[in-house]
Amino acid sequence: MLVAVREGKVMIESNDLSKQYNNDFWAVDGVTLNVQPGQILGLLGQNGAGKTTTVRMLTALLSPTRGWARVSGYDVAKHPQDVRANVGVLTEQHGLYMRMTGEEYLDFFGRVYGLDAKTRKARSDYLLEYFGLQDAAQRRSGEYSKGMKQKLALARALIHDPAVLLLDEPTSAMDPESAQLVRSEISRLRSSKRTIIICTHNLAEAEALSDQIAIIYRGKILLNGTLEELKRTVLGPVEYEAKFAREFDAGEFEMPQGAVLSSRSTTSMRFRVEAPLAVNPILVNTLTSRNAPLVSFQEVPKKLEHVYLKTMADAQGVAYAA
Repeated sequence: MLVAVREGKVMIESNDLSKQYNNDFWAVDGVTLNVQPGQILGLLGQNGAGKTTTVRMLTALLSPTRGWARVSGYDVAKHPQDVRANVGVLTEQHGLYMRMTGEEYLDFFGRVYGLDAKTRKARSDYLLEYFGLQDAAQRRSGEYSKGMKQKLALARALIHDPAVLLLDEPTSAMDPESAQLVRSEISRLRSSKRTIIICTHNLAEAEALSDQIAIIYRGKILLNGTLEELKRTVLGPVEYEAKFAREFDAGEFEMPQGAVLSSRSTTSMRFRVEAPLAVNPILVNTLTSRNAPLVSFQEVPKKLEHVYLKTMADAQGVAYAA
């Protein structure tokens, strides 16, 4: 993919972006984002949290009530046509015209974006090949599998070579094989310096694809950062677990600075560690000096799911059951 992106340019940025309806309901309230070229932002939240309204403002389909946003350098309120020309959108309902062939479909949208015949042909051929659809180019899209339909919809979103992609539930209701195909394509698109926002309920998908995570609740961004940053903020220091081949009692020993024993059983011990590179070698050395029958010493996995569920529980004032 050839995308003209200036080095260091912020592709999506907003400050206090807000949308009010009926004079009393704020669907989006104070959203601030900053997404760099080549990054994928996962926008997560419950139904009605404000994800779709945020995306509609970023695509200049809705005007903000308060605040501002710029996409690919263009203000969404002052230059809406320029914003739309630089954005590709994939909605949850892909909107294919089932009687059109794949080739006809891409040519139609190329015309919508004002591309000349030569450019439409070149872009269509390139995208059909890029997504592995060239052999199905003359078939009606209604005959395509779910995965092929979604890939064609992605090709449509890219027909005008946008620098920004906004994807709403890109693998919703797809079988595992088709969903994996689409996730692979999204990963490939990231490597092209294209900026992408994914709105999804699939936390495993967001964790696998996203460089940055934003969690929105009742129109407000609760958290925004890399997954590692959110894990530390929400779930605390990294934990490591030592597992033993048989029952073993290490007794009492002095913990190195930066480590806390968080739990233990007869066959394992868990430690909260602030600086693993410095502390873990001391912990392992202490255990082995006591002839501990170590089977493994490894980080306890913390997933985006844990971050999301605890954040939602805290926002709703309920206890989080890990």
